[in-house]
Amino acid sequence: QVQLVESGGGLVQPGGSLRLSCPASGSIFATLSVNWYRQAPGKQRELVALISRVGTTNYADTVKARFTIFRDNAKKTVYLQMHSLKPEDTAIYYCHVPGTEYWGQGTQVTVSS
Repeated sequence: QVQLVESGGGLVQPGGSLRLSCPASGSIFATLSVNWYRQAPGKQRELVALISRVGTTNYADTVKARFTIFRDNAKKTVYLQMHSLKPEDTAIYYCHVPGTEYWGQGTQVTVSS
């Protein structure tokens, strides 16, 4: 059993930065890949970034060069560092363990002036 609890969302102006955190319970965290998804109102959930258990990363084209996913296995936490935020980044952001039903509850990111 793995529990994920996202935090770090909020209201930020365009061009600003936020860091989202996804701490996980469970002793197997270091063996897991973790995704960040987002869902904007009226839109489908979108995969934003992925980090494998060995640290390999992939990003959606819409966030490449602006977002960075990284992990700290000692803290059992995956992070999403977001820079140069745009209004179109506004969404609820979720972390997820691929291939499982493990999802966090989401954290709201709003980019607005």
